[in-house]
Amino acid sequence: MRGEDRQQHELFSYGSMEDRVPADHPLRPIRGMVDEALVTLSPRFDEIYGAEGRPSIPPERLLRALLLQMLYTVRSERMLMEQLCYNLLFRWFVGLEMDEEVWHPTVFTKNRDRLLEGDIATEFFQSILRQAKQKRLLSAEHFTVDGTLIEAWAGQKSFQAKDDNSPQPPPPAPGSNPTLNYRKQKRSNSTHASKTDPTARLYKKTKGAEAKLCYLGHILTENRNGLVVNTRVTLATGTAEREAALEMTDEIPGGSKRVTVGADRAYDTKDFVQDLRERKVTPHVAQNTSNRSSAIDTRTTRHAGYAISQRKRKRVEEVFGWMKTIAVMRKTRHRGPDRVGWMFTFAAAAYNLVRMRNLMEATVATTPA
Repeated sequence: MRGEDRQQHELFSYGSMEDRVPADHPLRPIRGMVDEALVTLSPRFDEIYGAEGRPSIPPERLLRALLLQMLYTVRSERMLMEQLCYNLLFRWFVGLEMDEEVWHPTVFTKNRDRLLEGDIATEFFQSILRQAKQKRLLSAEHFTVDGTLIEAWAGQKSFQAKDDNSPQPPPPAPGSNPTLNYRKQKRSNSTHASKTDPTARLYKKTKGAEAKLCYLGHILTENRNGLVVNTRVTLATGTAEREAALEMTDEIPGGSKRVTVGADRAYDTKDFVQDLRERKVTPHVAQNTSNRSSAIDTRTTRHAGYAISQRKRKRVEEVFGWMKTIAVMRKTRHRGPDRVGWMFTFAAAAYNLVRMRNLMEATVATTPA
């Protein structure tokens, strides 16, 4: 018998938000880890927001909403608020009741600086790491470092000469988006800067690639499960990757305990390898023998652990791939290294949450009943 296509709306809906989310939904374990981390951040929120004035949107809800934006590849905060209006799963994760009003997208703009000054992204990231350590998911001895380009929120047309006396390009054609011809013009970071994001640098990571206005994002992962243990965002320069790697290596806990750090062949320089060894770090760097001798010799490559590190270090690309395709970090929507760094660290925390959920599910599946 054919059912009737009734258009009459029900006045009441019975059942709580909790009942509408399946017990085995992938967001449930993530929500549990997020809530545990936010509880530890509550004293910091009290310091940042103060005790007087009109109550704000709870920062816990703002951070859960930003996590959803990364987990579900929502490309803008305005679209995120649209989803919160009718998506019950999103409402449940953020903590909004069925009839509770959704806030305006500009709330993120007004609160971002406050959360940035409080360094909340780093503290949230560290809180997630502590949970991973409690679950014995982290390695304390073997690590991998790498960097990637993060395209800046600025176009090539904004990259203009710093000095008014510099040679100017021909006048553009009329219109709101004129065509410009940069042929035979020398443009470099020493003579030009972006009017949109002055700290973005024109840079290319590989020979023959297109130079773009960008930043460099750096991560340090542990080799056991590929979890991110440290992050950096720096200006795009030829030495930034190695400098950031040394900074993150200095922050590895353990004191005088010897560790290994793997990296690709871009890190195979005499100075970098020597700096690692002075820090009692074994450099498991890929050998670059294309046009010179490698700084990595047989005293490193003869050990079986070196070959293992070379296989493990490629997993760092999985992190960059997830952050760029899922967490919308291929092209940042923010300006300045501080804001870009805040979002980059928060995206790394989101990746760790997904990875930890998958690892725990795999552990449960392989545990005998």
